[in-house]
Order: sequence, then structure tokens, then C-alpha cells
Amino acid sequence: MRKLASVLFLLSVAACALDRQPNADYRARREAVARKAESGVVLIFAAVEDEGPNAIYGFRQSDNFYYLSGWTEPGAALLIAAAVEAKENKPGRPYQEILFLPPHDASEEKWTGPKLGADDPKATGLTGFDRVEPLTKLDEELSRFLSRGSTLYTEKSDGADSNRSSVAWLKRTNAIPSGVTYQSASPLVTSVRTIKDAGEIALIRHATEASVAAHIAAMHAMRPSLNERDISALMQYEWGKRGCERPAYSPIVGAGFSSTVLHYSDDSAVIQNGDIVVIDAAGEYSMYASDVTRTLPANGKFTPRQREIYDIVLGAQEAAIAAFQPGKSTIGRDKGPDSLFKAAYDYINTHGKDLHGKPLGEYFIHGLSHYVGLSVHDVNDYTVPLAPGMVFTIEPGIYIPEERLGARIEDTFYVDKDGKLVSLSAGAPRKAEDVERMMAAHTPLP
Repeated sequence: MRKLASVLFLLSVAACALDRQPNADYRARREAVARKAESGVVLIFAAVEDEGPNAIYGFRQSDNFYYLSGWTEPGAALLIAAAVEAKENKPGRPYQEILFLPPHDASEEKWTGPKLGADDPKATGLTGFDRVEPLTKLDEELSRFLSRGSTLYTEKSDGADSNRSSVAWLKRTNAIPSGVTYQSASPLVTSVRTIKDAGEIALIRHATEASVAAHIAAMHAMRPSLNERDISALMQYEWGKRGCERPAYSPIVGAGFSSTVLHYSDDSAVIQNGDIVVIDAAGEYSMYASDVTRTLPANGKFTPRQREIYDIVLGAQEAAIAAFQPGKSTIGRDKGPDSLFKAAYDYINTHGKDLHGKPLGEYFIHGLSHYVGLSVHDVNDYTVPLAPGMVFTIEPGIYIPEERLGARIEDTFYVDKDGKLVSLSAGAPRKAEDVERMMAAHTPLP
């Protein structure tokens, strides 16, 4: 029976697995986090499946757990302990890592499909961990690593106490002795996640290219009288057929006044002739996000005023790109000498006016950039200079509610090994004339 379950599990993995990186990549990340924890122990829990109404939306692994494990199943835990040299009367220990998997639940697996268990002889090979143990042994194993004065790096768990996936439960079982210091594991993992490896860049590139294809499809299909949801649905189909599992965030298709609403997500209005339409939408591929925004004239031609504002936004993006210097530029919302935000803001504030003759800087109401990775707003330190392996957006915008006129142009970039700024979304037209040319190649919605 165990053999049959293993075969079924492997078949399910082959049928629906993500484009997963090699086990060695996840191992390298665990070792990097262990070094940062020094003599401490790192304990991170997987997400648990939603119950009740939320269960219909499907399961997505938590970012930090996936980053360190590549494991997509719910209810697991991982433990990492760095190598410690023996000192005086204190024994040392080698680097150790354990993946804890929940026990089989035959009744639940009728609904969710077969799951890998720690008793499967292929468990270590499939997961890439040195050891795979049942979750029921977490308290026993943890107590071997901790003593008074130890530091436990962990995260708040969303799991219920009953499934042995919370620190509170472990405390009650005396798995965590008194005198242990608790620290958040998030800063340790964040510091490693900041720099993307080549495999991560490839996954983000795939998500971005699929998203670019969706934006081009939207340009071909856009016409007055369509509903905003028509465009959103088309784009989700386009990146979905290119392998994306889900949107990287709630798609924004905002026409007319809604083009000035930053996080508009109703996508329910009829697009009118003369509207300008901001489309901020991208897919997620194998857990990695992208972020792309384009601004389109609903009827295929910008009005002179729309073109003026659009070209200022494009000029601001180009100013930020030109200002980029590896190891020096920052993307926080400051206005220091190395700030890309300042380069874009200054361009907007010195080009064009509103209807009352005032500069347009006050209509650039959000930051210029954010990091991209396992989350569309990926974790990172916005005060550090941009370095090879960092992935981020450049997205200036102008939003004038009085004129029902918003424009944003957003691209996902990364810094390559030579310090060069590379646009992953360059395939989506940015210049106004190129946008209009792309829209002229009309392809009606089915």
C-alpha cells in the first residue's frame, strides 16, 4: 500500500509540479541562513490549508518556507542548525537540517490527493533535505538542539495548536526549555532573499514574458464599449496558457476616472470612447511574480493632452533609468543624490502643468519602485544600494482626478552580474507611437 501511495504521489508531482529549482539551490539558501543565525536554531513553519469558505481558493505556500525548501505541501516545518565548534566544556555540532512532514490522513487525501510522508524511502531524495521526519517528532528533535541561553529564530505560525505547528504548542510540551531567547527569522531570510540567483531570475523572466504577451493581447483587443473585466479576463487567459498559476496581484484595468485610482480593482466599468486606460496586471509563474503596467487610449489614439501627460511619465522613467548606477543608486522614496525616485520626480515636476498652471509633482503620489520576487512587493531593505541580482520595478505615474487622466508606465528590471540594468519587460511597447501602432493591429475578443 505504501508503494502505491508513493507511485501516486510521484504521478501527482509530475502532473502539476511547479518549475522548481534544483535541490542544491534550496540547500545553499538554508546554509546561508544558518550562517547568519550563527549558533542559533531556525524553525520555520509551512502555511496550512484554509478551512471553510476560503478553502475553495486553493493553497499557496508561504514565501519564506518555499524559498528555503522548494516544498509546496501544507502543514510542514523545517529546522536548520548551523555548525558549532566545540569550546571548553561545550560540545560542538555539525550543520543539520530536518524537514518535518505531517502524517498521512487517508480521509483528507481523498479530497486533496496523495501526500508524501516521512516514511517514504524517496523522501530525502525528493525534498533534498538531509533528514525527513514526521511532524510528530518535531518536539523531540527540537529539544535536542535547544538549551538555556539558546536562540530560536522563528516566525509566527498560522497553524492551529492541534496540528503541532505552533511555538505555543511546543512550549507546552517542554520541547522549548526555559531560558531560550526568541528572535524573528524573517530578517535572516530577507537578507538572503535580497539577491536573486540565476534560477530565480529565469523564473521571474518567464512570469514577465508571459505578462508582456498578455499586455500585447490587451493592446490588440482594446476598444470602447468593452468592459474592463473583458480585458482582465483576456490577460489572465494569456499568461495562464503560458504557465502562470495565478495573477501576481489583483489585476487593475482602470478606465477614465478609475485610471487615477491607484489600487482600483473592481474592473467592472464599460470603457468609453476617449477614455485613457491604466492596465497594471501580471502573472505569477512557479511562485515568482512580475509587475507590468501600460497605459492605453481606449480608441487607439491619444488625445494631445493624454499624449502630453503620457510622454512626461515616459520621460520620468527614462530619467530614472539614465540615473542608475550599480552599487550606488537606491529606490526608496527619498530625495538623496543617489535616489532614482528623485530623478523621476524632478523630471515630472519640471515638465508640464496642471489646468491651474501648477507643476505636476504633486500628482506623482506613490513611490517609484519596489522589489519583485516571490512576492510582487518583495521583501528587501530600501536603503541599500542596488547590486547585481536585485529585481525591482521603475514605475512613475501622474494621476489628475480633475481631468479623469491617469498614466503609469511600469517595468520589471534586474541588475545583471556586470552591474548593467536590464529590463525584463522590454517587449511591451512604451513609446506612445509604438502603443498606437500595436493597437492598430486589432484583434477582436472571441
